[in-house]
Amino acid sequence: MRAVWNGVTIAESNDIVTVEGNAYFPRDALRNAYLRESDTQSVCPWKGTARYYTLVVDQRENQDAAWYYPEPKEAAREIRGRVAFWRGVQVQPD
Repeated sequence: MRAVWNGVTIAESNDIVTVEGNAYFPRDALRNAYLRESDTQSVCPWKGTARYYTLVVDQRENQDAAWYYPEPKEAAREIRGRVAFWRGVQVQPD
């Protein structure tokens, strides 16, 4: 699977975990040059507290377009160390 935004592959991996229709990529499959930490947080009752990345490609920003759970709850342990995408990021077969 690949995560693509603004014509650039942000992440690529065959090791995908799908939760609630979202593809979670291993953190080491992401291209760090396109990520910027965000201060945004949100809370899911069963997964825990999510943190976000803003994508930056060719001077364009996609605010909070990727999220992850640094310390997921036990029910969501399979997404520890993984990142998912939204806000126009296309997740597609490689």
